[in-house]
Amino acid sequence: MEFEQQLAQKFTCPKCKKQGGETDSFAATGTGFARFFDVQNKRFITVSCTNCGYTEVYNERVMKSKTSVGDVLDFIFGG
Repeated sequence: MEFEQQLAQKFTCPKCKKQGGETDSFAATGTGFARFFDVQNKRFITVSCTNCGYTEVYNERVMKSKTSVGDVLDFIFGG
């Protein structure tokens, strides 16, 4: 099972307490030359509550640099 699917399944909304969510991703422009040339070099993973729409954003580079999916999920959910 891929990382985003596990993240969506383990997500518990801190706002409405509903279990589960949907993941997506987006890219954003950084600073300096990247911004000047509109290079979207910053990538993020989002997980959103399917009940109330609350969304958390995670830096994709940081998430994927962890040693394993389990380590990342333990870090996020305190498991």
